[in-house]
Amino acid sequence: MALLDAETWTGKIFIDGWHDGGGGTARAIEPATGDTLGEYGVASVDDVRRAAGVAAKAQQEWAQTKPEQRAAVLRKAGQLFEEHAAEIEDWIVRESGGIPPKAGLETHIAAGECYEAAGLPGHPAGDVLTTNEDRWSFARRRPVGVVSVIAPFNFPLILSIRAVAPALALGNAVILKPDPRTAVCGGVVLVRIFQKAGLPDGLLSLVPGDGEIGAAVVEAPEVAVVAFTGSTAAGRKVGEAAARGLKRAHLELGGNNALVVLPGADVAKAASAGAFGAFMHQGQICMTSGRHIVHESLYEEYVAALAEKAQHLPVGDPKSGTVALGPIIDEKQLKRVDGIVQDAVQHGARLLAGGTNDGPYYQPTVLADVAQDNPAWTEEIFGPVAPVVSFSTLDEAVALVNDNEYGLSVGILGDLADAMRLADRVSSGKVHINEQTVSDEANAPFGGTKSSGNGSRIGGAQANIESFTEIQWLTMRPEIAPYPF
Repeated sequence: MALLDAETWTGKIFIDGWHDGGGGTARAIEPATGDTLGEYGVASVDDVRRAAGVAAKAQQEWAQTKPEQRAAVLRKAGQLFEEHAAEIEDWIVRESGGIPPKAGLETHIAAGECYEAAGLPGHPAGDVLTTNEDRWSFARRRPVGVVSVIAPFNFPLILSIRAVAPALALGNAVILKPDPRTAVCGGVVLVRIFQKAGLPDGLLSLVPGDGEIGAAVVEAPEVAVVAFTGSTAAGRKVGEAAARGLKRAHLELGGNNALVVLPGADVAKAASAGAFGAFMHQGQICMTSGRHIVHESLYEEYVAALAEKAQHLPVGDPKSGTVALGPIIDEKQLKRVDGIVQDAVQHGARLLAGGTNDGPYYQPTVLADVAQDNPAWTEEIFGPVAPVVSFSTLDEAVALVNDNEYGLSVGILGDLADAMRLADRVSSGKVHINEQTVSDEANAPFGGTKSSGNGSRIGGAQANIESFTEIQWLTMRPEIAPYPF
């Protein structure tokens, strides 16, 4: 039986079962063609309130479930992602505009996230503390309760499951609000997987919707923690709303990531890395290589090689299986990307490749000699654009990397000694030496500094336990303690 049998979920939201949403229905659109892929339910604020109440009630019993039972659900979910990979990947290709290898990466990592999360219930739940009193003293980890997960469109499955899986594994309930543009592959898919995996009712709710629904899943009184992935502007609003409720918010936000090419680097390999980092999924990745910082001795050779790569990357409908880049997610984003490129050219940048579009398909673009105060250099473009500047000294490279509001990922290509020296001096949540900037693993902590996040991390056992549990101090005496009153 198909995982995504349309009769099950069409026009529905999920709160302790499939129901009509108070916000009606919306169309799942294929960005490559504009075709309608199906209809999903849209939640209302009242639906969110109901989901939060259901979640809080169901979570109390789930938290008492034996660790091996929670682990079994997560392992089964991982297996189901593998068994239904082809069906899920087809939805990712059509609904998110990703090429098939990108879709395959999403299902592979989704399964890995579930397998990693399956180990969390068996981790130590705290520490035995020393004490100056005649008692035992413990610091133990307890589930936070209800977690809201707000996920974006670009990697809709990965960026949902990486918070959903560990939160559930650690004894919490989850309310999931996917981006409306990818509500099926970033929302319906997860609900169907966990239904089949045997997750008890009430523990995972699906409430697609717009910003009003996003605000509601943050503000619901039952919600203790919010895991948000998206733009820095939206993340600030989420963080402000969470702070008003004294709630923890784990914010994974934008990035304008630097790829540094050191003197002596292999230019052919560097250009290959730079092309992948800049153009993978049309540059619609928070970790995209958005600023190429190249030593002056290699600069002209690098921009020529990168432009050559860009000019020969096929762009088109990802369903064909023969393209490297698919469509930009929607017309609004397409216009923004083109506007930034044209502005850079008008202000002196050299356009070496791209700078045009055919419908929703924007050509891989290389901009040389970009002014360092131009939006093409300072802003997160979220499109297939590679701005390039040169540097002469390591100090200058450090300054160029750090002179940006974001601090998510840095790639450094070339001499290992210089790369290590550079890595020690940059502000970034991730540094990859002799790799480009786009990388993710289920067991690795993910997050950024500065405007790329608020210092929290999701990924890896330690980070996930810290993110989705509370610390409780517990003491025990053999008999009631004596007091002077």
